Amino acid sequence: MDAAMQRLTVDLGKRSYPILIGDGLIGDIGAHVAPLLKRPRTMIVTDAHVAPHYLAAVEASFAKAGVATSSLILDPGEGSKSWAGLARLTEWLIGEGVERSDHVVALGGGVIGDLVGFACAIVKRGCAFVQVPTTLLAQVDSSVGGKTAINVAAGKNLIGSFHQPALVVIDPATLATLPRRELGAGYAEVVKYGLIDDADFFAWCEAHGAALLAGDGAARHHAIAHSVAAKARIVAADERETQDVRALLNLGHSFGHALEAETGYSDKLLHGEAVAAGMALAHRFSAAQGLCPAADAARVAAHLAAVGLPHDLSGAGVDADGETLAAHMAHDKKVRGGKLPLILTRGIGQSFVTDAYGLDKVAAFLDGERGR
Repeated sequence: MDAAMQRLTVDLGKRSYPILIGDGLIGDIGAHVAPLLKRPRTMIVTDAHVAPHYLAAVEASFAKAGVATSSLILDPGEGSKSWAGLARLTEWLIGEGVERSDHVVALGGGVIGDLVGFACAIVKRGCAFVQVPTTLLAQVDSSVGGKTAINVAAGKNLIGSFHQPALVVIDPATLATLPRRELGAGYAEVVKYGLIDDADFFAWCEAHGAALLAGDGAARHHAIAHSVAAKARIVAADERETQDVRALLNLGHSFGHALEAETGYSDKLLHGEAVAAGMALAHRFSAAQGLCPAADAARVAAHLAAVGLPHDLSGAGVDADGETLAAHMAHDKKVRGGKLPLILTRGIGQSFVTDAYGLDKVAAFLDGERGR
C-alpha cells in the first residue's frame, strides 16, 4: 500500500468496508476495485461537470486493470436526484445487464452518490457500489454511511434506503477543480464535526479553515481524514439512526432542509450553505432557550461569516415567515410520533437530541430571525 494513502474502516461486522484517502487515487482506482469484482466489468455513473475532469482517467485505470466499463453522464445538480433521474439510471443499469454481484461506480458529488446508491439498493433487489466522491461535502460526509435517497416535492431525501458501499475512494486532489462556492459548501460539513462533539476540532477549523479553502493541501487532508474518522465511528455505533447517536450528524439539517425547500432545492442555496445557516440557527435557537451561551452561538456565526458561508435567513436568501419554514420542517423524515427531534446544543461541541420544543416555538424564533 502506498505510504501516502490512508486507510480507515467503517466497522459493520461482515459488512465493514474500507475508506481510502490519498492524492492520485482517481488514476489508480481500477487496481483497488478490480479485486472486488466477480467479473471484469463495471458501470460508471457521473455528471456533466465531473466527466470532463475525471471520467477518462477512471476509464483508463479500469482498462489498465483489465476491467471493461460503460459510462452514463447525468445532468449536474439536485434535479437528477428525482424520480425521473432514478428511472433513467435504473433503466440504464438494467439495459447494461447489471448483475447483483457487480460494483457500480458513483463518480461525483453527493447527488451522484445518493442517486447511484439508491438505484443500487433497489435494482435486482440490491447490487454493490463504490463511492468515488469528488466534492469536499461528499468526501467528508455523504459518501460514508450508506444513506441513499432522492428528493420529492414534499421534501429532501424522503424516498431512500440504507445501502452501504463496498468501498469509498477519496482523492483530495479532485478538490483543485472544485468551484470556490462548492468547496465552501463542503466545508460547512467539516465544521459540523467540531460542533457536534469536538470543540478542539472546531478551534482547529477557526485556525485553519481559511487556509483549507485557499488550497492548503495539508489542511485539506487533515480535515477529510478527521471528518471521515468521526463519521465512521458514529455510523458504526448507530448505522440506521435507531438511537440518538447518528442523529447528531443532522446538526443544522432540520433548519437547513427547510431553507432548501423554500429556495426550491436549487443553486440559489447549496446544501452545505443551507447546513451552515442551519447550524447557526440551531445555536441561536439553543441560546434563546437558555441552553447554550450566547457567546458560543455568536462564535459559530462569526466563523461561518469569516469563510463566506451564510449564518442567517438573509444570508441564505430566505424571507419566508416562521410558519412557512416550520411547515417545511414538519415533513422532515425524522418526525416521530408527530414530534420533530431537533439537534440543539449546550455549547460548542455539546450537541444533543430533543423533541421538547414544538414547531410553534421554532416558528416564533424564525419570525424573530427575519429582522436580523
